[in-house]
Amino acid sequence: MKTSTKLLLLAGAAGLLVACASSTKTPPPETVGSLDLERYQGTWYEQARLPMFFQRNCVQSEAHYHLRDDGSVAVLNRCLTQSGDWDQATGVASPMKPGVTDRLEVRFDTWFSGVFPNIAKGPYWVLYIDPEYRNAVVGSPDRKYLWFLSRSTEITQQQRETFLSVAKAKGFDTSGLVWRGQSSN
Repeated sequence: MKTSTKLLLLAGAAGLLVACASSTKTPPPETVGSLDLERYQGTWYEQARLPMFFQRNCVQSEAHYHLRDDGSVAVLNRCLTQSGDWDQATGVASPMKPGVTDRLEVRFDTWFSGVFPNIAKGPYWVLYIDPEYRNAVVGSPDRKYLWFLSRSTEITQQQRETFLSVAKAKGFDTSGLVWRGQSSN
């Protein structure tokens, strides 16, 4: 084999090794470790979210959670649209693994979930909860989805900064957040 061919193969192999080494997958964000679903149930108001197709017309959103006898959580999401109408969706959140309450999968009751029940699930990971269960940061392991939730319709500047700090520390890009809008009602 010619020296130039050997050098070309060696350079190609080195390039492949560098490419493989630099394509390390970012680990998913850490969750809270344990979540008391009984304390978590109730009403949460969305303060901010990353943009997503299914909430594109929402100016205000809220989530109502109710613990069911089987350990899953009944979900009712409501969204005030730009036109002033309320849209809503119902579903069920269940632990991804038995006993792991901070990593849930949510399946909404839609035609799609009826046809493809195993595909129509979305991750709902609780990344932060304050000790009083008044504020929470929820996201997905791939960092495509992010919500800042509060028990109140309005938050302080300090709460806002806490939300942003937690999300950034967990590796989320917060530059495109959609913040809660004002009600027209």
